[in-house]
Amino acid sequence: MITHGHSDHARPGHGAVLATQETLDMMRLRYGENFAGQTQAIAYGEELQLGDVTVKFHPAGHVLGSAQIAVTCKDTCIVASGDYKDASDPTCTPFEVVPCDVFITEATFGLPVFRHGNAADEVKKLLASVALFPERAHLVGAYSLGKAQRVMALLREAGYDAPIYLHGAMEEITRYYQSRGVELGELRDVKGMKKADLAGTITLAPPSATSDIWTRRFPDPVTAFASGWMRVRARARQRGIELPLVISDHADWNGLTATIEATGAGEIWVTHGQEDALVHWCKTKGLAARPLDLVGYGDEDEHEAPSAKEAEA
Repeated sequence: MITHGHSDHARPGHGAVLATQETLDMMRLRYGENFAGQTQAIAYGEELQLGDVTVKFHPAGHVLGSAQIAVTCKDTCIVASGDYKDASDPTCTPFEVVPCDVFITEATFGLPVFRHGNAADEVKKLLASVALFPERAHLVGAYSLGKAQRVMALLREAGYDAPIYLHGAMEEITRYYQSRGVELGELRDVKGMKKADLAGTITLAPPSATSDIWTRRFPDPVTAFASGWMRVRARARQRGIELPLVISDHADWNGLTATIEATGAGEIWVTHGQEDALVHWCKTKGLAARPLDLVGYGDEDEHEAPSAKEAEA
């Protein structure tokens, strides 16, 4: 059972995969048609009986098709959150609180310093910079699955109706989002564009491309990066980011703690990030809590944990 299509959660080579249709499609795009022995799609809210266990998928609000997985046996319900966020996102189904007995939560941004704020305000910062520097191109580093499409949708919600340019690595997944009814406006491949014609434009690219020789095709580019880690000023400086944009597809500290309380779970397992602080918070609330170390997490998206010094920076 796979929660969503990011590669640190969705790997090829399984004998059988149960996931939402969107997650299965993402895996096909990334790994090819034969990424698993067999596959089965499950819709949000649909129940599946596996022996004595009932399985149900619920929206996680992380990326298109992302799900929390509820497993119920007799009188006990365990929910594995996968990655999730409780913030508004026009590109995917909103997060749903699932009452349960045991809640397995991610903790990517599980430190009190991480409070993401409103993503729409960060997009306003980007548009203000475009207006201030019409002679420069703006390059926005964003993860190819989920974050890039959310930034595009937020730009459209903010009234930006000019073409948005894409790095080639963004195209396939972005076109898939459009095929699922996500409105992203006019998109163009940046390849083949004349340098002078890119002045005043916005281009979305994988984070690695914004520090690459590839950027030389742009006129005096302003480098931006959309990530929850941009709350850490030292991280932005290290990456040479001129315009940090605090836009995250993960719950921040307030989102994590509010969700834990809302589930009503008496036992919390914390994984995928800053476990210690969240485990401590749970215990102060009288909840049984422990860290859960999983092998293989952290290869994609926003899963690099900062040092204590970085988090304070």
